[in-house]
Amino acid sequence: MFDTLSERLRKTLSTLTGRGRVTEADVDVAMREVRLALLEADVNFKVVRDFVARVRERAIGAEVLGSLTAGQQVIGIVNEELTALLSAGDRTFHLQGNPAVVALVGLQGSGKTTSAAKLARHIVKLGRRPMLVAADPYRPAAADQLQTLGKALDLPVYRAQQGTSVVDIARQGVEAAKRQTRDTVLLDTAGRLTVDEALMQEIAQLAGTVKPIETLLVVDAMTGQEAVTVAEAFAAAVPLTGLVLTKIDGDARGGAALSISAVTGLPVKFLGTGEKTDALELFHPDRLAGRILGMGDILTLVERAQDSFDEQQAERMEEKLRKAGFTLEDMLDSMQQVQKMGPLGNIVGMIPGLGGLAGEAQAAVDRGELRRTEAIIRAMTPRERRDPTVLNGSRRRRIAAGSGTSLTDVNRLVKQFGEMQKVMKQFASAGRRGAVPSLLGRR
Repeated sequence: MFDTLSERLRKTLSTLTGRGRVTEADVDVAMREVRLALLEADVNFKVVRDFVARVRERAIGAEVLGSLTAGQQVIGIVNEELTALLSAGDRTFHLQGNPAVVALVGLQGSGKTTSAAKLARHIVKLGRRPMLVAADPYRPAAADQLQTLGKALDLPVYRAQQGTSVVDIARQGVEAAKRQTRDTVLLDTAGRLTVDEALMQEIAQLAGTVKPIETLLVVDAMTGQEAVTVAEAFAAAVPLTGLVLTKIDGDARGGAALSISAVTGLPVKFLGTGEKTDALELFHPDRLAGRILGMGDILTLVERAQDSFDEQQAERMEEKLRKAGFTLEDMLDSMQQVQKMGPLGNIVGMIPGLGGLAGEAQAAVDRGELRRTEAIIRAMTPRERRDPTVLNGSRRRRIAAGSGTSLTDVNRLVKQFGEMQKVMKQFASAGRRGAVPSLLGRR
């Protein structure tokens, strides 16, 4: 979502980093470009105006302009102010109560039902026992979807008889959770196509009856400034505790995500980063700011890896790296594991210093290069995967035909793998000398 904005900001700020001292005029030129980049990303005008003013005021201070590293300091100021912009409210996810009741509210199509399932999965990881409640009596398809998601997660879903009111469904759902000794209730409430008085009254009555510890507004980040307008309307009528921004992996300009907390004062608590139930992230303003400015987000990368990688596989891979025994079979396994972590462009963007390559990495995926590589390796025999030195001309032609690729593609992969093996051997040698610690934290 932030690719275009990120690229503009990196290019603008990079003009300051290579010149040591900077002048007030240099800062003004950079701030003008930053202002344009944010406005083109659909960030709220008042938010942009205040943000640029704060950055400029700090950047033209004597201690910055007089420094030999003024360019880097200005980038640091932009990072701090961007983090502050995203940091409104209390982002703690509260789960007090027995059971703790969490209500998800929002318009139709914002992603409430999917978000309820994602949140349930997150709560299970916290060691709790959630129950999902289909509290939308107007759309049977929403209840059907929630039941399907609950079954996939092996979680109970409460669904009332047709014609039951939203408030009664919520009350009955809480009672059912108590009977089943469930300590958390997630209410997937009814929505509307637009904000209206009936919807607000319904949510207010629900809140008064079951008293949710968290009332989270689910907002589609793809809708731009309309998302901010919706959030303002809900916040004026309902005691919201936070926001869930969905479809953050889309190709919209991202301004809503940057504006919504600053305008409403509501904290963003979760980001929906994909369709699957594991595609939910706790919102960390500093990490998102780092991603936007190309500084990386190594903490989220590590968390995704821990969730996606099988520990035994990781240990086996570590041992092979130590012994320089990395094969094409291992390369295929690694590719499959990495793909579980999400879009490759997002992953590359989280690595410090490689933010500028995120678009190129994702473009390679979109061109089908990973699929070609996987097809080539799968077309090999087990012996060929373990020992590519046996790949003579006839074998390579057979692999190209079997994988639907060209001989050039096969030759390129074999050459790249040979270069990778050389690096692996150097790594293994350094590891044996004690220069490189274990990947898993052991020696």
